[in-house]
Amino acid sequence: MGIWNDIKEDFSIVAQKDPAINSKVELFFNYPGLIAVTHYRFAHLLYKKNWRILARIIMGFTQFLTNIDIHPAATIGKRVFIDHGIGVVIGETAIVENDVTIYQGVSLGGVSLERTKRHPTICEGVVIGAGAKVLGNITIGKNAKIGANSVVIHSVPDDSTAVGIPAKVIKKGDNKDQYNMGKIPDINKQLFTFLIKRIENIEQEIVQSDNDNFKNRAKELEEIYATFLKCIYN
Repeated sequence: MGIWNDIKEDFSIVAQKDPAINSKVELFFNYPGLIAVTHYRFAHLLYKKNWRILARIIMGFTQFLTNIDIHPAATIGKRVFIDHGIGVVIGETAIVENDVTIYQGVSLGGVSLERTKRHPTICEGVVIGAGAKVLGNITIGKNAKIGANSVVIHSVPDDSTAVGIPAKVIKKGDNKDQYNMGKIPDINKQLFTFLIKRIENIEQEIVQSDNDNFKNRAKELEEIYATFLKCIYN
């Protein structure tokens, strides 16, 4: 009963995590992630029983059908929800624990050609945003959140939020609103805001300064910028 109970939970978790669902019929036609995980359950069982070629064939067919690539040797826990799912890749030695949410375009990839544990471990309750790449034998801690399009190459602590390329931990111990990816801070915006404000302060100092050298340099910069604008418009 183990595999059937896992599949039952896979189907039931969709209604809890996707407010867009209106009917159970949609589960069979509009949720490629659910179909891929269901096929994986059978393929993984066959793989463990040493029917490896058959398991790979099943997951190859699944990849064609859903555009989701899951290696049958990967370890996937209960109630794992792959939302939308297109482009998701889960490598051979990846471990995905219970109650993980994965959005489209996510890769749990390897960075080594050695036959070792070369894919990430995703702990319970993690949410991985669309397009994120989690690479290598690293661990994403319990209830952590990975921002969309982030590239994660180092382990992330429990209850943390990581964003960027490469990903940096920007928040620790405060993931109460776990699924609201819109609340992740825009670190690039913050950086550019700082740089713009810094430049404004420097320009103000130059304008107020009586140092002719600073004024001459400022004039040179204005001429270079004017030339740059001409090149763009011409």
